[in-house]
Amino acid sequence: MTDLEQTKSHDGAPPRRAPFRPARPGPALALILAAMVLGAALDRLLSSSGMLASAEGTETGRIVAQFIRQGSRIVVPAGSPLRGRLVVAPTQAKEVARILVLPAVVEADPGRTVKVLPPVAGRVVSLKVQLGERVAAGQELLVLDSGDLAQAFSDDEKARTELTLTKQALDRQLGLEKSGGAAIKDREQAESDYAQAQAEFERAETRLRSIGVSPEQMQKTRLLTVKAPMAGSVIDLDVAPGAFLNDFTAAIMTIANLETVWVTASVPEKDTAFVSDGQSVSVSFPAYPGEVFDGKVLFVSDVLDPDTRRTKVRVAFDNPAKALKPGMFANATFAAPTATRLVVPTSALLMSNDSTSVFVEVAPWTFERRVIETAYQEDNAVAVKSGLSPGDKVIVQGAVLLND
Repeated sequence: MTDLEQTKSHDGAPPRRAPFRPARPGPALALILAAMVLGAALDRLLSSSGMLASAEGTETGRIVAQFIRQGSRIVVPAGSPLRGRLVVAPTQAKEVARILVLPAVVEADPGRTVKVLPPVAGRVVSLKVQLGERVAAGQELLVLDSGDLAQAFSDDEKARTELTLTKQALDRQLGLEKSGGAAIKDREQAESDYAQAQAEFERAETRLRSIGVSPEQMQKTRLLTVKAPMAGSVIDLDVAPGAFLNDFTAAIMTIANLETVWVTASVPEKDTAFVSDGQSVSVSFPAYPGEVFDGKVLFVSDVLDPDTRRTKVRVAFDNPAKALKPGMFANATFAAPTATRLVVPTSALLMSNDSTSVFVEVAPWTFERRVIETAYQEDNAVAVKSGLSPGDKVIVQGAVLLND
């Protein structure tokens, strides 16, 4: 009975189909399947050991390994396809001119910048200047109505009167002492009173001068005119008419002399050695495309910013036309002195965690991995600090094929 034959039951039930039974593979098919499984296992074995089967370029069709490991060395045998893909070249020492192009910003010279503070508490009656205005030394900035100024004038007047009275009392005691009609202790007391009155008078006079008024002026007024301590531009203004000033540490405005400005660049920690005082610098500004300003490093900061790991380098520029304005962005180009460096192409480098290495040829087509220390990168080449010597042959192309 075949699979397609139908059978009937003795009780006249409807016919049913016989169960399907798959045919067993013949001997030839089983042999082919076994060969395929064996070949796949052999490929995995060779791949895991760094050996890939290749019959290309051989006369007998024998298996040739791409590379063979011998301890810490890697050998690329004859007939390996890697020989056509690896490029080996000797290292060379070259004269390298290190060029640093760093972001910078224009700043006002702190030695030419003054924050104007209120000398006394009071209300701003009038404001004489505006933000951005250029002022001359001694120019009026604002007028304050101050009770403190009135009190200072009153204290000075009292001290002046007390000094006059104690001087008259001392003169009388000296006259009486000469005539023998006064005790020595009275004369000494008069001298003490006069000395105290003189000290108080000098204190009151000094107080008026510190406020900015002359003790000799005839008109005693509550109005105080605050004047510019230096010539410059008002680059910050924090007051308006009607404001009451009572914080002697809060600046009313900031005046900066912009005849000379600083261009401040931030140099990465690793490049700090390439910058020094007096070094020539070329600075370009996006505000003035096509123009280059030449200057010299004024000083390199002795302090490294712990957050950015950068050092501030400042270049001073004369700015008579006020073309360079604080806050402008710039690019500063530093040319370090030429030095002889051992260089390798960046394509030769292999990165692994925190280390950098290359494959060095220690014998014909025999390579050894060596960790190196790099100094800096310039275009497509890297300066090497240690790990290589001039003349060492390294893989400059295809090294990743040996990297596992």
